[in-house]
Amino acid sequence: MAAASTENDTFSPALDTIDILNQTNTTKKEIFIARTDGMLLSYSFLLLAALLCVYFGSYRSVTRKNKQKKSGEKLDVLTAKDAAIFPFIASGFLFGIYLVILFVSKEYISFVLNIYFFLIGIVALYRAIEPVFAKIRLPLLNKLRERQFHINLTENKPSDTAENESGLMHIDFKFDLVDVGVLFLCVLVGVWYLLKRHWIANNIFGIAFSINAIEILHFNKVLNGVVLLSGLFVYDIFWVFGTNVMVTVAKSFDAPIKLLFPLDLIENGLFAANKFAMLGLGDIVIPGAFIALLLRYDMSRRQTGRKSAALYFTVSFIAYVIALIVTILVLQMFKHAQPALLYIVPLCLIFPLVTALICQDWTSMFAYEDHSEEKKND
Repeated sequence: MAAASTENDTFSPALDTIDILNQTNTTKKEIFIARTDGMLLSYSFLLLAALLCVYFGSYRSVTRKNKQKKSGEKLDVLTAKDAAIFPFIASGFLFGIYLVILFVSKEYISFVLNIYFFLIGIVALYRAIEPVFAKIRLPLLNKLRERQFHINLTENKPSDTAENESGLMHIDFKFDLVDVGVLFLCVLVGVWYLLKRHWIANNIFGIAFSINAIEILHFNKVLNGVVLLSGLFVYDIFWVFGTNVMVTVAKSFDAPIKLLFPLDLIENGLFAANKFAMLGLGDIVIPGAFIALLLRYDMSRRQTGRKSAALYFTVSFIAYVIALIVTILVLQMFKHAQPALLYIVPLCLIFPLVTALICQDWTSMFAYEDHSEEKKND
């Protein structure tokens, strides 16, 4: 989850000027020094993209929660135990990838990852943009919505069994021509990414992944979010500063697990750029899921008539903005990849918790459960 770094063609997490300066001594290539306006443009995009992911992902998490409550669907939430062991699982996964890089040909790994991200990228992008198209009311789209399709898949059941039919697998697809068109658009983006690996296609998939993950990843309690963020705070520092594992993994994989923006866009143009600033998706999704929880807490307070403003969402959102800016400034100061959670976690925890103390909401905040009603019914 090392974030806000710059990279050359091999996705180096250090500043390009350092890597290319070392190469210049032997190859005599021209040293690339990012212009100030180029850096400002790159970091502004990364900051804006991260904030949009957190904002829309948070509000979509509220919509998802309300829909699931109405449907009676059993919800999967991140428990305190899950939050505590998650950094260890992530560490094992990261180290496993590191070992694979050392002992398996990079070509095989790239082939598998390309197919994997092509498929899940299409699904994630469809889930991210389909609700947007559903809200657009234009004559052409309305006419296309008149063509409805229905696919019903049911598991066959032997006639001589006495099992309850409700236990059978049942999948029901309903869609219209607008849905088909949206899916086709997503496939085109997927093919573009698969063939060209362009940074715009990478970012489209990366933003879609982030919004979906923030929407789906539910902390049930504020305490669970605090535990997970604290664990990943240590995880990020250890794997970035304590070892070369995360650096090696970041260099080796060309996958939409980060947002990119070229530092040399002004010099080389939209399609010729190859010097990038980078922000890992983990530095968007994990704090974003916690901020989304605070938004749902705000909504619960609004329903009781106590408060009307999204106070804790606003406070934590501002903290996240400040943390990203601090990360970028430290990156420029030390010219080394920074574990963004080193700055994001303290600020995103301190700001809302101190606010809760001042507003005397501490007890209420830690007593809040996202899905307490469902748990009682279970």
